[in-house]
Amino acid sequence: MGVRGERVTGGPAGPPVSSSVPPSGPADLDLLHAHVAGDPHAFAELFHRHRDRLWAVALRTLGDREEAADALQDAMLSAHRAAGRFRGDSAVTTWLHRIVVNACLDRIRRRQAHPTVPLPDGVRDTESGTGGVEPAAPVQDHDTALVVRQALAELPAEQRAALILVDVQGYPVAEVARILDVAEGTVKSRCARGRARLATQLGHLRPARKKTDPQATPQRAEPAPATGPNVPAVTRGNPRSPEGVRSGSGRSRRDLHQEDA
Repeated sequence: MGVRGERVTGGPAGPPVSSSVPPSGPADLDLLHAHVAGDPHAFAELFHRHRDRLWAVALRTLGDREEAADALQDAMLSAHRAAGRFRGDSAVTTWLHRIVVNACLDRIRRRQAHPTVPLPDGVRDTESGTGGVEPAAPVQDHDTALVVRQALAELPAEQRAALILVDVQGYPVAEVARILDVAEGTVKSRCARGRARLATQLGHLRPARKKTDPQATPQRAEPAPATGPNVPAVTRGNPRSPEGVRSGSGRSRRDLHQEDA
């Protein structure tokens, strides 16, 4: 087998494709038929053609580099053996994605039945053959990425797979339904429930709104001075003390009060 003994490595996830025909070279289906017919190199070429997208799905579904490499390896072995049973009712790439997702879900279920404490990504031995250390997130986003990854890991396996394919990988719902072999409504329902769970768990990551003090006295804006040819100028009040304020007769109010007394 062309991929036996070869450890997969990570790569950027490409956009989803609905056609299995590459820009040049034989079609995916032709390569699969050639593999079934005995071509020793056909399956390896098919695997390398879709490796990056399959790796991205496995890594993001499992959240662990070593687990993802093992799951992808198991999936490709299964596809290699089951190629003769491919019915052709979907694209070859959809069939490959389905096998990879199923391999990941099997590992998630086994991990939940026998929980372990995996090492964080990026601290495994670079000589383990998994392609080296995974690029780390920017420093300012690293903690947030860890929190989001942990929240994804706590989702039920089916919801996580649907969210990874639709929201993270960007595959259309119809394509995800074919990959997961479920109805489109089921994909939408799983995504909706998964998003609701994530919104509850990650609500603290939303930026906090500024709170106003309810006891604070609001500042009243002073009216702007009126202007115009027929409007008299408005002063800001008499700056003199009340003792200096006089009546219209020119005598102060204190003098008038004393006379009344």
